Amino acid sequence: MENRIVIADCGAINLLVGLLHSPDAKIQENAVTSLLNLSISDNNKIAIVNAYAIDPLIHVLETGNPEAKENSAATLFSLCITEENKVSVGRSGAIKSLVDLLRNGTPRGKKDAAHALFNLSILDENKGRIVQADAVKHLVKLMDPAAGMVDKAVVVLANLALIAEGRTAIGQARGIPALVDVVELGSARGEENAVAALLQLCKNNNRSCSIVLQEGVLPPLVTLSRSGTSRAREKAQALLSYFHSQRRGNSGRG
Repeated sequence: MENRIVIADCGAINLLVGLLHSPDAKIQENAVTSLLNLSISDNNKIAIVNAYAIDPLIHVLETGNPEAKENSAATLFSLCITEENKVSVGRSGAIKSLVDLLRNGTPRGKKDAAHALFNLSILDENKGRIVQADAVKHLVKLMDPAAGMVDKAVVVLANLALIAEGRTAIGQARGIPALVDVVELGSARGEENAVAALLQLCKNNNRSCSIVLQEGVLPPLVTLSRSGTSRAREKAQALLSYFHSQRRGNSGRG
């Protein structure tokens, strides 16, 4: 870690940022890889953004070779660990390029893009930008277990389900059946995030609630409420309580 700070203090960051526009693909790739390594140091994250690196990183996302694109997305993920950089990157136009990589990238590129979108989606103002960039339908496609990205896709969808536009997009992309599948068959982390997303979908839309029930969520949800992680149990119990209150309300009206 110390070497990363020393290298940055010697003025390397500005030089490397300049090389991101190199017409030589290998030089561009080496430059972005070096910035990725430097960005691991928290001291360097702000310095890289202050060196006006975001637009050149977007340029690499759009024009680089596959490895350069992967490392550009990974660099943006690393930079967006800080709250200040989440704002800067979110407002820069990088989200559209990350979604393009999510759609068309190599398997590793898609994972790096999903990681970056997750960090960006933590900030409320970025959630709408990610939805508007048409990310949801690609995230739903990546919930196919064959893609090897279920957990990475679901955690972003759980964040996007916190806003109305995100919930609408998940419904339109037929994301509800995929989320129910994760509740039943997913990893512990996937279960947590899938049930968190379903809770948001159900509490805010009666039609979504009906679809969730039609997809057969109750048996796996009951199991999860008893044997999942503490967060999964909490969310599953909250969703079961919501279903129960809705049923009582409907009975009362009848």
